[in-house]
Amino acid sequence: MDTNQQTLEAPQAEESKKSEAPQRGAPRKFRANPLGSAFSQVTRSGLARFVAKLPLIDRFEEQLKDLSERDLRKHSLGLRHRAKSGEALHKLLPEAFALVRIAGARTMGMRHYEVQLIGGMIMFNGAIAEMETGEGKTLTATLPTYLYALPGKGVHVATVNDYLAARDAELMMPIYKMLGMSVGVIESQMSSPERRKAYSCDITYGTSKEFGFDFLRDRLLIRQTREQGLGVLGAMLAGKSEKGEEPVQREHYFSLVDEADSVLIDDARTPLVISAIPGEAEKVAVACHRWAAKSEEEFEEDHHFEYDHDKKSVELSVSGRLLVRQIPKPKLLDAVGLVDLYDYIERAIKVKRDFHSGQHYVIREGEVVIVDESTGRIAEGRKWSNGIHQAIEAKEGVEVTVATGQAARITVQDLFLRYRHLGGMTGTASSSKGEFKKIYKLNVIKCPTNRIPQRKLWPDRVFGNGEAKWTAIVDEIREIHSQGRPILVGTRTIEKSEHLSGLLEQAGIEHEVLNAHQVAAEADIVSRAGHPGKVTVATNMAGRGTDIKLGEGVHALGGLHVICTEMHDSARIDRQLVGRCGRQGDPGSTRQFMALDDDCLLVGLGPTRYKKLIAYGENRLAELPGYSKLFRKSQRKIEKKHFSDRKVLLYHEKQRKKMHREMGQDPYLDSPD
Repeated sequence: MDTNQQTLEAPQAEESKKSEAPQRGAPRKFRANPLGSAFSQVTRSGLARFVAKLPLIDRFEEQLKDLSERDLRKHSLGLRHRAKSGEALHKLLPEAFALVRIAGARTMGMRHYEVQLIGGMIMFNGAIAEMETGEGKTLTATLPTYLYALPGKGVHVATVNDYLAARDAELMMPIYKMLGMSVGVIESQMSSPERRKAYSCDITYGTSKEFGFDFLRDRLLIRQTREQGLGVLGAMLAGKSEKGEEPVQREHYFSLVDEADSVLIDDARTPLVISAIPGEAEKVAVACHRWAAKSEEEFEEDHHFEYDHDKKSVELSVSGRLLVRQIPKPKLLDAVGLVDLYDYIERAIKVKRDFHSGQHYVIREGEVVIVDESTGRIAEGRKWSNGIHQAIEAKEGVEVTVATGQAARITVQDLFLRYRHLGGMTGTASSSKGEFKKIYKLNVIKCPTNRIPQRKLWPDRVFGNGEAKWTAIVDEIREIHSQGRPILVGTRTIEKSEHLSGLLEQAGIEHEVLNAHQVAAEADIVSRAGHPGKVTVATNMAGRGTDIKLGEGVHALGGLHVICTEMHDSARIDRQLVGRCGRQGDPGSTRQFMALDDDCLLVGLGPTRYKKLIAYGENRLAELPGYSKLFRKSQRKIEKKHFSDRKVLLYHEKQRKKMHREMGQDPYLDSPD
């Protein structure tokens, strides 16, 4: 949990607090360490305007802290009345922040540090607050969320998955409840009436995916109502007479995005799509996918097809197309054109090469379920488009679902640009400053830490091949484990987490595994991960939103040790995993392991150089000094390509919307495909 639980301490009294303004020349006293000791640094970093408001928040807190719970709620309702009457929210900020601070202290024993007040002001002012992992972002989020909820127009708090949305809402609800605010949560399997009730609350927690799909469903419903000739009044009547047939969302007023880099950047390449009702060609399409999955093994690279490693695309050669015509086909495919058959084969070859069970998806109850690579979690309700999902189902031999057209679509970028006000927070935004500014018009402002970080970065270790790397990882786990320190080992895929688990079993090292197969046990596994001698092997599920508390005696041993077994496509994901140790001034250490046959080098440097590197490291067991720079270079190239992909998507979406508007169509509902 990233709530930064703090011990409630009595505030230092200041003589000037009772007066309207501090005494001239009186020294500023801060309750949190970093601002008092590094005030000049804070001033230079552009945070001075936020620091200047702290004394005013202190004075309101002093005035209100002795109010009864009833009077505190009454004061909150007074603020709400002022906001609804048109008083500017920035004028209410000091008073609102003081109320939230008091409510946090009373209900949860967590009183916001001054750096958290600064983080709240950054988000309120329409920027991304970059707060180090462990600085209490979940608690900080209550400040701008409460303030923007005062006008009664609804606030959406978006995070990366249902688990974090439900957890954060439950954790912070006592604060909001004390101040008279209602809280709702949107989850994947909820009905329309339940969703409508959650959206009618002052504050609604959920994922960007659910907010986006509800927007599209509402849009489809409104169109359907208008096409029936009911008009606006008719829509209202229909909503009263037919339960559920009424839009669930209100206006898009303010959204606070938790883990903003993951939601606004990593998820931005995948549009949210609601499928249309299938036509009569369903059986033929299913037969084509099954035939292609069965036949793709007969096609050889560089003879029957060419594979573009940059675009990750397959194109049949003349020989390949001839082979398509020669391969036996079921009678159901007689009416399918050759061009379409070529596409089915190319798609089948692509999914065999690029989509792997245990990394990109898992088979659960006979269904192909996507695993989000950036979070390591199951992506409920999502499917790959353009027939990819159906091709994977055919490859795995499970039921092939119907490949459908688009009834409605919206990108994550477009969704959040619809909000009148937008703010966010994350621990890893600096490397994406330009993208946040260019696409979302959001500045990234670094927030100071409450305590000086104690995390130690141990030197990288690079090996010639995976076997040597895994042996070295097990040896380091054995050594650290013998010291009694807890260890968190991060793996890139489910498959590799289970591979390492097998190696640890052979070595006789007791451990726990956390991946998409252990979702139900996640909270229990995380709660034990910081205890003495615990070894936890995890995918990226342990990388975001988890707060690993150190057990008794672990501080003296050196804290949690984090081992990164492979570099990801984005350095931000690596930093999230590293951020599980050394939180809030706790001790901790981390080390990155790499091997020349890691996927990062293939994707970043291309197959030709990758094959040379594999050949070089094939029989080398010793470490390879100086090679870590090659991995960083490869990672930067991948990040640059992904950024380029997102820019291309944004450009095409703008052009698509422009074309629809010129034709008098709805850009979210009328697909050009």
